[in-house]
Amino acid sequence: MAQVELPGSSLVAAVLEAVEASSGRLDKESLGRRIARLSERVEELKDEVCCMIKERYVEFLPSMQNAKELESEAEELSSSISQLKSVIETEVQQDLNVAIAEFTELKQQLERDTLILGVLKQLQEFDSALKKSTALLPEKKYVPAACHLKKAQRCLELMESRRGFELKILRAFHVELVTQTENLLGVLGQEWQQLAVWKLPQSKEPGSVESALQTELRLRKSLPGEDARTNPSATSVLQGFAILGELHYRFKVFGQLLLSYILKPLICHPSLQSSLEEQPDAVVLQLESVGAPPGPPSPVEVFAQLQLVLEVLHKHLLTVPPDQCAEDEGDSGPILAQVLGELIWKELADCLTYDCLVHSIPNSSSKLGQYIEVINATEQFEQALKEMQFVKEDSTDLLTYARNVNRHFADKKCQDVITTARHLMMAEIHDTVKIAPEASVALPKLPDPAAGDHSRALVSSKALPVQGGNLETEARLSPGTLSFPACCISESIQKLVALAYQTLQEASASTDQYAQLFYLVRDIFYMFGDVVPMYHKEKLQKLPQLAAIHHNNCLYIAHHLLTLGHQFQGRLGALLCDRTATFVDLVPVFRRLGTECFLAQMQVQKGELLERLSSARDFSTMDDEDSYAAANRAVRQVLHQLKRLGKIWQGILPVNVYCRAMGTLLNTALAEVVARILTLEDISAENADRLYTLCQMLVDEGPEAFVPLHAEEQNRPFREEVPVYVPKWMMFRELMLVLQASLQEILDRWADSKGPLAAEFSPSEVKNLIRALFQNTERRAAALAKIK
Repeated sequence: MAQVELPGSSLVAAVLEAVEASSGRLDKESLGRRIARLSERVEELKDEVCCMIKERYVEFLPSMQNAKELESEAEELSSSISQLKSVIETEVQQDLNVAIAEFTELKQQLERDTLILGVLKQLQEFDSALKKSTALLPEKKYVPAACHLKKAQRCLELMESRRGFELKILRAFHVELVTQTENLLGVLGQEWQQLAVWKLPQSKEPGSVESALQTELRLRKSLPGEDARTNPSATSVLQGFAILGELHYRFKVFGQLLLSYILKPLICHPSLQSSLEEQPDAVVLQLESVGAPPGPPSPVEVFAQLQLVLEVLHKHLLTVPPDQCAEDEGDSGPILAQVLGELIWKELADCLTYDCLVHSIPNSSSKLGQYIEVINATEQFEQALKEMQFVKEDSTDLLTYARNVNRHFADKKCQDVITTARHLMMAEIHDTVKIAPEASVALPKLPDPAAGDHSRALVSSKALPVQGGNLETEARLSPGTLSFPACCISESIQKLVALAYQTLQEASASTDQYAQLFYLVRDIFYMFGDVVPMYHKEKLQKLPQLAAIHHNNCLYIAHHLLTLGHQFQGRLGALLCDRTATFVDLVPVFRRLGTECFLAQMQVQKGELLERLSSARDFSTMDDEDSYAAANRAVRQVLHQLKRLGKIWQGILPVNVYCRAMGTLLNTALAEVVARILTLEDISAENADRLYTLCQMLVDEGPEAFVPLHAEEQNRPFREEVPVYVPKWMMFRELMLVLQASLQEILDRWADSKGPLAAEFSPSEVKNLIRALFQNTERRAAALAKIK
């Protein structure tokens, strides 16, 4: 068998020689070709080995020698490959790291070059924008000029935002940009002052009619002396302001002037009306007087006037023509009408609400149906503003307020009623009216209690069928039963009660939103208890006439409170969720309020009576002329005070209250005289006669104070009934008899503790009188012994 030669050794040697000859740096393409050749020789060697194995083990050829040689050559080739791999791992990896570093450096250099190129491009765009803006300014093309300045500003901001890039020239660029922007703003400001010219009054009160009539707004279509084709419009000026961010400030000043001198006067003064004058070069907007119509401003007319003014502004000032739009849509700025609307709408809506719509709320529920006209006008006005883009699409401030008229009516009604009630409570008490049981009170006519509850009436009629007999009893109550007694009350209180009836009637005839009117009436009566006693406190304490009138006022209110809620029970029950609509719980409060005030006045009068009687000194010295004169004067002062009070309270207090009051005061005087006489230890015959004279004066003239009625002949029965109202009257008469009686007469009137004297005096009191009147004799001792 021929020996197989392996050229792998020479190939590997050649590869190694090439690697060593490369002086530490391999050629990538040469190395690749040589590795490919080595791979081909490995494949050839593999084929030879396979052929040898086949001949050895399949064909059974004697090739042992050849196998050893092949094995030796394979080992040498494997060693060469390992050596080549080691060389590649050391030398090639080192060269690879160097290449990566070089590539990274080239990448960073490329990035720096790209950055510099971008900055140069931004510089070129910035410079180009400034040049274009400067060139457009003399041509009065303000919108493109402003757009280029805005573009230059974005370029400058982009250059300043790059990290690690700083140029001193950027400062100069910034100064130049600011200079050109301010220059353009100055030109726009001058143009704006000539295109929108205000003529304002000298006065500092912009809301008055006089100042409004002197106000004029002139919107020029073109500047005087300029070509209309090249002359800038107000819209282009405003667009320039918007692009440069100055529009908000300009519109803020313009909007305040518009509100103060045109819009608000139109709302607050119905006599003003907007006037529009079309001129060749301008539109003049001013206000004129058409006379003052009665009543508050009508929302329908106010909306029409405001809409006319805003439409003029929108047409001649805020509408952007298509040929004036900015080239770059991003630089066109906001909608002009929307910016102005955002600045003035809040204040304008508040003025419309509180100076116009509030006053248009009806005062009566019967007029609520007519308010639909105001609601429709409000809706149309808001829709017109939305179409002109003055307000946003979701804005419904005015319409929401107008549609909630029922709630506002109730609130306004409450406010008006509370105000009226407070004025009535603070009115003079002495302005009175006569109340008689047969007199009809000036109250509103109440509706049928079954009205509004027809179903309940039907049920009742079915549940209670009509019977054939008459269910009425023959006995009838007097027409005056449970009626308020004849007296005088304050006219303001009569109006206050009538106001309560009217308010409840309106609440019962309305929707559930007016249920608060029921509680309002309760609040009125609560307020009465707080306001009247405090506001009229001094007068009620000093003037008995006012105290009596206030007493009647409180009882008059309590009298109506008994049935006030019951009269509206069927209609208010549903509004109050079936809770009882009653005022009965306030009845004791008002009765106590009136009674306490009158009792306090009674205490004052009692104190004055006792003070006058105290000036009578001591009844024990009646034989002294000065003492008797002082006592006589004191008694006459008491009678004068009683008669004066009788005249003051005449016709004011109810008869029964009058008689009880006068009886109480006269009883106080008699009781004081009796008490003073009972304390005397010695009464001479002369003193007894003078005491009797003083007592007789009280008995004779005291009943003359009882004059509850103006007709003299009608007062006689009340004078005859004085003992009924004066508890101490019979005691006083018995005391007078004792002062003039003998011992036997006294014993006869005592009648073993069964006579009239025993009914008024105790045994000890009678004994003291006997000891004071009679000397110590056997007859006196015997008489004293019989007094038991």
